[in-house]
Amino acid sequence: MIRVLVVDDDFMVAKVHSGYVTRTPGFEVAGVAHTGADALRAVSELRPDLLLLDIYLPDMDGVSVLRALRSDGGADTDVIVISAATDVETVRAAMRGGVLHYLIKPFTYAALHDQLRHFALLQARLSGLSRAGQSDVDQVFGARPGSTLPKGLTAETLRIVAAELRSTSRSTSRSTSPDLSAAECAARTSLSRVSARRYLEHFVATGQADVRLRYGGTGRPERRYYWLDHR
Repeated sequence: MIRVLVVDDDFMVAKVHSGYVTRTPGFEVAGVAHTGADALRAVSELRPDLLLLDIYLPDMDGVSVLRALRSDGGADTDVIVISAATDVETVRAAMRGGVLHYLIKPFTYAALHDQLRHFALLQARLSGLSRAGQSDVDQVFGARPGSTLPKGLTAETLRIVAAELRSTSRSTSRSTSPDLSAAECAARTSLSRVSARRYLEHFVATGQADVRLRYGGTGRPERRYYWLDHR
């Protein structure tokens, strides 16, 4: 079993992430920590194989935890960052600290499952090897799972649609509906209605957004999309 330490300041979020780990075959929760100090102490005592590390902690940020781990004998524990922090400096600092991946909240179980399975496959591939071939190295440092999009979708346009959907869903203006139709999204992003709907349906399929139906007088109900904004 691959032993995982879950670190998150929110007790309920930590419980959800622990449930995700438990649902994944071959993984078990070694412990849970809610502060940076507790995380460092737990790594020292439990020696987990993998750390799911939040950035926003009450006593120290996750990047500081990562640096302390690397300088204080915690180099044997691999790290996946799970956080709502999206500023580039934090992402770069995590990368420099040697994290395996950086998952931005909110995310689906499938997204974390892919990363956990990828980690398990790497562990199995490298286990028992005294020397690594190029194919082994490519597996470790190559493309991470979840990097491919459905045919016809691009990462840049995905970010544009996501930003528009987030902005709309988080609007507090009484004059603005907290959801979007495909036609409205198309008008705001300069996409065709068909393309906008494909991107919106992709977010629904991956669990990042949801859809509600608005019934009018006649015809089919209008599909309206909104971002699932949980921490």
